[in-house]
Amino acid sequence: MNPEPGMNKKTRASGADRWLLLSALLLAGFGLIMVLSSSGIMAERIYQDKYLFFKKQALFAVLGAGLMYVCSRTPRKMIYSLTYLWVTAAIGLLFICALTPLGVSAGGAKRWISLGPLSLQPLEFAKPALILYLAYFFARKQDMVKTFSVGFLPPFLLTGLLCLLLLIQPDFGGAVFLAGLLFFMCLVGGTRLGYLLLSVIFAGGAGWLLISSSPYRFKRLTAFLDPFKSAQDEGYQLVQSLYAFGSGQIFGAGLGAGKQKLFFLPEAHNDFIMAVVGEELGFVGLSLIFLVIGFLLWRGFRIALDQDDLQDRFTAYGLVLILALGFMLNLAVALGAVPPKGVPMPFVSYGGSSLLVSFICVGLLLNLSRRAR
Repeated sequence: MNPEPGMNKKTRASGADRWLLLSALLLAGFGLIMVLSSSGIMAERIYQDKYLFFKKQALFAVLGAGLMYVCSRTPRKMIYSLTYLWVTAAIGLLFICALTPLGVSAGGAKRWISLGPLSLQPLEFAKPALILYLAYFFARKQDMVKTFSVGFLPPFLLTGLLCLLLLIQPDFGGAVFLAGLLFFMCLVGGTRLGYLLLSVIFAGGAGWLLISSSPYRFKRLTAFLDPFKSAQDEGYQLVQSLYAFGSGQIFGAGLGAGKQKLFFLPEAHNDFIMAVVGEELGFVGLSLIFLVIGFLLWRGFRIALDQDDLQDRFTAYGLVLILALGFMLNLAVALGAVPPKGVPMPFVSYGGSSLLVSFICVGLLLNLSRRAR
């Protein structure tokens, strides 16, 4: 294939996507500012250190940038050759978290592994591990991807095992996220649509049974349908989030001047941080952030489309999918479009594991962009 006009062979082989890098760094920098704004008062009141969460997030940002560089420079052949190691490590971490005393209980679930003053959330690292496996699988099994025993069962059984370990924690939303990654990878990987349709029906039925059999999950579902009916109970967090978005209006109250973070909106620096963004920066500020997010995703999908190798293309697509689903689900929860579930906003929400994995995804995409055509 001849190089595109104006591009020599050296440029095509070595040039990483600087626009993708810039957009990721902009989001990470913005996230640090908003973590400080949304957590400062709470951290000072409870921990007597206004900058506690900011310092932790900054540390993970530095570590994440280092991992991004390593991932962008490591030979792809080495990364791919360790695919089963990544998957085994993800299964092991989820097992340790769910079924051993090393798992940290918080809010009625064991979703973290304690590492001294810091915590690790295995779910976040299971996402890229699953993508690397699925990309490897669909690239190698294209001639048999339409069959049930070879093209359907292996990826569904592996993802089912990961989801089962998440449900034991329990983390219903995390299991749904991994199932979503599997669905979209199967969609582009070539799985028969009939098999996919049957799996969606089965998953939907199993999901409904899990929701209806758990009073807690069922209350959260009904609260999502009419949050103001239980505004002082299950619908409280969503109602406060909607108040924050509404009070921001066009230009917002000003950076640092929001009121919902003053102990009205629980955990404002975590999954509902975009509500604080909406209150303080308004419609204009949110729109600018959406433009950066859209630009990052566009660059990522462009990298995927520009790959000549099938495994490279599937890998890039899956990595962008991790970020895209994170962006969309976080905003959907904060705006009341889907039932409440802890999905962090990539690069913006407070949380070391999410930030590290977001940087890892971008680092791998930068790696792939070096040999895009």
